[in-house]
Amino acid sequence: MRDAFHEELDGLTDRLVEMTRVVRSAMARATTALLDADLQLAEGVISKDAEVDQLFAEIEATIFELMARQQPVAVDLRMMIVALRVGADLERMGDMAEHVAKIARMRHPDSAIPPELRATILEMGHIAERLVTKAGTCIATRDVSTALELETDDDAMDKLHRRLFHVLMAPEWKHGVEPAVDVTLAGRYFERYADHAVRVARSVVYLVTGNRAPQAQG
Repeated sequence: MRDAFHEELDGLTDRLVEMTRVVRSAMARATTALLDADLQLAEGVISKDAEVDQLFAEIEATIFELMARQQPVAVDLRMMIVALRVGADLERMGDMAEHVAKIARMRHPDSAIPPELRATILEMGHIAERLVTKAGTCIATRDVSTALELETDDDAMDKLHRRLFHVLMAPEWKHGVEPAVDVTLAGRYFERYADHAVRVARSVVYLVTGNRAPQAQG
């Protein structure tokens, strides 16, 4: 009976890793849709968000069933609590990708991103992908050292987020209010996506050590 129980716990890990793959793909495609004004790609990201929601719903249902049936304690209970937290963060990351895609859809057939900010947005997309890939590795391997690295990795996203505002507030900005709003929202979605990846990493640290990961200052 307990072997079957732990197999189900391992299955939770597998599904969480699968969620990281889905939300990574979603953000990659949303970034491309945003930069290239690709309506079909944007619509695909928006419609596929239901898959992320379904994965999280399945994880929740499994955890609640296991809690009722097995009455877990100690490390097993911690695993379930962490799985709920991680699943919720990954679900929100899927939402962030969906929001980026909705900006692309709203501005189609034009690109919502002015030429001078395209490289910055592209880099933010790449960093988002790297963060969630590393988060998936942390979930699969429970590697605390890798998990702690995400705090530093996230600094690069924060730096790019600040760069967006520097451009938006500069006297040279000539695109008006609407593009400024689009850029502000898109930047916020990328930044929040990265924050949730960091939260996932912190949850892994808690799972392994029983202690909260130290948060970066700044």
